[in-house]
Amino acid sequence: QVQLVESGGGLVQPGGSLRLSCAASGSIASINRMLWYRQAIGKERQLVARINLNGNTTYADSVKGRFTISRDNAKNTATLQMNSLKPEETAVYYCNVGGIQYTDGCYRPLDAWGQGTWVTVSA
Repeated sequence: QVQLVESGGGLVQPGGSLRLSCAASGSIASINRMLWYRQAIGKERQLVARINLNGNTTYADSVKGRFTISRDNAKNTATLQMNSLKPEETAVYYCNVGGIQYTDGCYRPLDAWGQGTWVTVSA
């Protein structure tokens, strides 16, 4: 079984910064992608940023130039640095990882989600 633990959420003023972290542990064989999503109240979950095993990154247009995703492959961690935050970015932020896990003697696809961490941007 694979567990994801997110940290770093909280309250920040508009224009401020936060750094989110996601740590994956358990029966992981390999992780080929790590992603951050967010979901505001009453809205659908949206992809914020993605980083692949080779380090290639993609971002939602709304966060380009302000957010940076990074990863430590050796530690199975991903970080989302968020700068110049806006009130409309208040949401629960979720970490998602994909790859391969090893359970019950077999290699299986891995698609795991964290429990989410609140980010509130307000004066």
